[in-house]
Amino acid sequence: MQRRGRLKAIAPVSVTAHKPYVLNEQVGFLLRVAMQRHTSIFMSRMIEGLTQTQFAALAKLFEAGPCSQNHLGRLIYLDAATIKGVVDRLLARGFVTTGHDPQDRRRRAVMLTPSGRRVTEAAIAVAAEITAQTLATLSAEEQRAVVRLLKKLE
Repeated sequence: MQRRGRLKAIAPVSVTAHKPYVLNEQVGFLLRVAMQRHTSIFMSRMIEGLTQTQFAALAKLFEAGPCSQNHLGRLIYLDAATIKGVVDRLLARGFVTTGHDPQDRRRRAVMLTPSGRRVTEAAIAVAAEITAQTLATLSAEEQRAVVRLLKKLE
């Protein structure tokens, strides 16, 4: 019986019993290669020298509105230490500020500044172009399939 929140043990499978191990056919390797391609495109095209994590934080604040630093980290899959560094760098650049959470005045929230909102709007347009360039070798149907399948791995 599988308990909630625990992964069921998987019996090891002999790779050589089925077919030889070919690195270029392994999902982890292929995901890394695709990510390297996307990162290269992102870094060459993104405005204001934003990193992928900085952009993710700004885009999520633009989408979701003010939220606590910890909640922002959870929304973009970053641990507490990493999101703190990202927010600190965005604060230093004047793209975000902190203040009382509009929903709960006892808590502090991270929010976009007017400058941060302008940069984020422009960066989102560039990000759409980056995504299109990353997926350019795929048909529209294949692009939708890749996104759908990757979401299943979240």
